Amino acid sequence: MRTLAQFFATPGPFAAIELTAVKGSSPREQGVAMYVSADACFGTIGGGQLEYMAIDEARAMLRRGHDSAHMSVPLGPEIGQCCGGHVEVALNRMTGADIETAFEREATAIAEYPSVYVFGAGHVGRALAAAFALLPVRAVLLDSRREELSLCTAPVEMRLTPLPEADIRTAPPGSAFVILTHDHALDFLLAAEALDRPDAAYVGMIGSKTKRASFRSWFGRNGEPSVDMNALVCPMGAQGGKDKRPEVIAAFVAAEVMAALTAASNPGVRQRGRREAVGGQT
Repeated sequence: MRTLAQFFATPGPFAAIELTAVKGSSPREQGVAMYVSADACFGTIGGGQLEYMAIDEARAMLRRGHDSAHMSVPLGPEIGQCCGGHVEVALNRMTGADIETAFEREATAIAEYPSVYVFGAGHVGRALAAAFALLPVRAVLLDSRREELSLCTAPVEMRLTPLPEADIRTAPPGSAFVILTHDHALDFLLAAEALDRPDAAYVGMIGSKTKRASFRSWFGRNGEPSVDMNALVCPMGAQGGKDKRPEVIAAFVAAEVMAALTAASNPGVRQRGRREAVGGQT
């Protein structure tokens, strides 16, 4: 996947395409931007005919030597889209300062990514690391086994640690915790630690309904009375049914985590959504 730095290392000139106003339904939100050169693009304003039209107009603007252009686009049958809304699009030739601003904008967005901690670098943990590497999150894969961590090829942060519970305690507010270590006792310890974080966006533990029942019994003996045991998602990714291939489990768990993070980022709809799921993993 090409990075912003790699894009701007290609031959210019460059244009910025930004949605400056959105009314009604639109494929992307106001303020979103993408960048265009004569033969390359970075980012998206939502795809479809709107994006194709904007790219064509931006490249025409660059060819003409103009510094700016504007588009007012109804998202209806006229352009082959059915969103039904209306967008205003600003196109601007980028200066060196504009490119620096683009880098700063990207850095700010990355700094605001929520953290996802994956405990356990086994087959499913590595598949999850690969899935989260493609998503707008800061993914961290943790394990006490160096050899398992070394098998992960995903571009995520990896931590070799004998005390993973310490990372739960110091995690940023709004983090997600995905627990699937090689040891059920360690899973229980980490799940209890994560449940003690009322600001967690998601706490999930791999397992079956039987493992959940075992944890409930263990938690009753060892947990804090004020902690909501029902805040635990176990099994995780239950919508995947009985398919236990690591990549399939990872896909459903990643979707579940992203749904929780999205809800947590919007106080109006925040719902930690814990439920005693059916099906699951062993």
